[in-house]
Amino acid sequence: MAVARPGVHRRVRRGARADAGVCAEPAARAARAAWRRRHRGTRRRVGRGQAGSDWSARLGEWARPVSRFALPREGWENSALRVRFMNAGWRGTTAPTLYFAAKTVLALALPLAALLATVGTPLASDGALLAVLLIAICAVGYYLPNAVLARRIAQRKRAVFEEFPDAIDLLTVCVEAGLGLDAALMRVAGELSLRCPVLANELELMLLEMRSGFSKEKALSNLALRTGVDDVERFAAMLVQADRFGTSLGESLRVLSDMLRTKRRMLAEEQAAKIALKLLFPLIFLIFPSLLVVLLGPAFIQIVRVLLPTMTGQGG
Repeated sequence: MAVARPGVHRRVRRGARADAGVCAEPAARAARAAWRRRHRGTRRRVGRGQAGSDWSARLGEWARPVSRFALPREGWENSALRVRFMNAGWRGTTAPTLYFAAKTVLALALPLAALLATVGTPLASDGALLAVLLIAICAVGYYLPNAVLARRIAQRKRAVFEEFPDAIDLLTVCVEAGLGLDAALMRVAGELSLRCPVLANELELMLLEMRSGFSKEKALSNLALRTGVDDVERFAAMLVQADRFGTSLGESLRVLSDMLRTKRRMLAEEQAAKIALKLLFPLIFLIFPSLLVVLLGPAFIQIVRVLLPTMTGQGG
């Protein structure tokens, strides 16, 4: 049996290392480029976040004296209003100040603008009617931030509700592939960062709470409280029970995903069934009168032309 010479071994090893270097160099360049892109994106997001926080802090300082007129005296921090701020995504320390300052400013500015607009009009001479109008406008201005807050909450809940079944499917795939729950949640948050930033941010905040020392049950409870969506609350309860009783997490997630998709399909069918009822009133009060005018208008004109002279004795 022939024995290879040491020089041959060295040349083979050098060639293998060279081939490995040639193959690994493009992958290394791609990894460095991806790291630079992520680093630049992180710096841009941090810069925007710092600029936004500085701006909101300055605005909060200016609005603090005005907000005292609408700010409840005590106990509002533990009330349902604080939970509504979390549901709307307003977690900054200046959010309550700006909210109550907006109520005060709108309650005073809108009636003043309406009063200036009525100067020189007949409405200005009717003191009682003008007073009622100004009081109504003041009430509208005071409760307008409530409507904005409710709309913001509804938009966030809708976004979470629509994307949550897809997030559960992705989480199921990650868990069944062998990832732990924390790593799977991190992967899901990363995948949803562009498609549904609201849900991605909530998942990232939950992971930060778990890393900072919160128990899994507490972090999941906070997630359900911040989103205000029943499906997320059901998801949190399922994870807590799976962790407590040692049940299969993948199977539980698959059952939950099927249930959420069935619920979403039933809601869509319910909304589709309501279309006929919603179209009834526009048909009766808008479209049907127009059809009557188009169909009966020429006949009515002809009747007036023929019968009216006869009835008045002017017909030939």
